Amino acid sequence: MTEKDFFNKIVNGRDDFLQSFIDILRKNKIKFCAIGGLAVNAYAEPVVSLDFDVVVAGEKLEPLVQGLAKRFKVAQFANSINVSEKGSDLRIQIQTDERYKAFIKRAKPKMVLGYKIPVAAIEDVFQGKVWAAVDKTRRSSKRQKDLADIMRLMEAQPGLEALLPEQLKKRIFD
Repeated sequence: MTEKDFFNKIVNGRDDFLQSFIDILRKNKIKFCAIGGLAVNAYAEPVVSLDFDVVVAGEKLEPLVQGLAKRFKVAQFANSINVSEKGSDLRIQIQTDERYKAFIKRAKPKMVLGYKIPVAAIEDVFQGKVWAAVDKTRRSSKRQKDLADIMRLMEAQPGLEALLPEQLKKRIFD
């Protein structure tokens, strides 16, 4: 079983929803990069997630959403656009928070669970996880996962600890 087969089995994907989404981005020459838990997997021991967090180039966002809505279920929220497909448990979350846009420039292609995709630089993935971990509007369980991802990244690259805000150092190391 390939990594892609494994991932698609986990997300109950009869079709390869993630590959279809990636193909749409590439066909339309839309710059993007992975930024969430699956991006962490590019740098640390893989952990399965049902979310694919991605940031796309802003100028292409509106036409992309219109195109995606013709094929998939699309829901817009304050800081994200969620894309799903019937029959798959995978949730694609397009991050619309402007802070993430700069991550695209520094992204490099990496293998993540069998997919070669642009992934934000490790420092950027770390920063995104820090923002998420301190965001009080997120569910507590999601913020705990973000802390675990921060720890996974620090284990992979110990120098990242210097970028950790004091409020999170207390939560992680006390």
